[in-house]
Amino acid sequence: MTIDTSKGIAGLKGALRYVRAYRDQVFVVKLGGEVLSEPAVLDQVSGQISLLSSLGIRLVVVHGGGPQATALSRRLGDEPVMVAGRRLTDERQLEVAKMVYAGQLNTDLLAALREHRVQGVGLSGVDADLLTAHRRPPVTVVDDAGQSRTVDYGHVGDIDRVDPHVLVTLMQARFVPVVASLAGDDDGNVYNVNADTVAESLAVALRAQKLIFLTSVAGVLRDRSDPSTLVTFADPDDLAGLMASGALAGGMRPKVEACIRAATGGVERTHIIDGRAPDALLLEVFTGAGCGTMIVGRKEKATYLGVDLAG
Repeated sequence: MTIDTSKGIAGLKGALRYVRAYRDQVFVVKLGGEVLSEPAVLDQVSGQISLLSSLGIRLVVVHGGGPQATALSRRLGDEPVMVAGRRLTDERQLEVAKMVYAGQLNTDLLAALREHRVQGVGLSGVDADLLTAHRRPPVTVVDDAGQSRTVDYGHVGDIDRVDPHVLVTLMQARFVPVVASLAGDDDGNVYNVNADTVAESLAVALRAQKLIFLTSVAGVLRDRSDPSTLVTFADPDDLAGLMASGALAGGMRPKVEACIRAATGGVERTHIIDGRAPDALLLEVFTGAGCGTMIVGRKEKATYLGVDLAG
């Protein structure tokens, strides 16, 4: 029996230009709670992260854990409340966030990475003054029903500053920081911060080349019930209409908002992909077609459309 290796060799050759371009560049990869909840998916994602790390890409992994926090809250007799894709955090919900994000999920993710020979280091935004935040005051938001309302999110933090020194130190030593979405202030308070916002803030502070969200959907959809309406490429202007129409509701809304802020804040390219799909991260990074939605700033859009290099 003859084994045809030509496709594999062709794939390696096709990826070479990306490997050269990305060596020593910073990627921030955010894993959603849905990706973390399935052991088989977490295993294959960890394998992809291992490959990226072995190619000399400097990685920071940020994780959420909304479904897991919701499940624990319900076991404790509390029903979580979400408004515009963001969780209200009272005292009990803050305790849940600490246990789930900085405890169970961070440890499980580190263990999965270790199985693939990735030397991860677990952190939260409280460590080494990485993320300094203040308690969000009551704000007026437009909820998923299109209604304007004033919301007190409780112990939810808005980030004031990022000190990425600890991340840079770890990456220079070829460790992979794994960051849980909590932040602190100078008075010893701990805040729950949306993990998409954490990933965006770190990507901007590190001048990352890529910010990649691994989610449970294919990317941005014009019609949430129709996967064939996937938006493969967009800039903030393209997304404004979808935002206004209500197509970007629930958990997708904070992700798109984070991508827009990152893309206009110096991150070259941002991506939203289905992290559960086989090799989705590698396909998005190393192929021109990709597999999800890429969101870029207006300047980067002009550059992208003027050259034959996607990914």
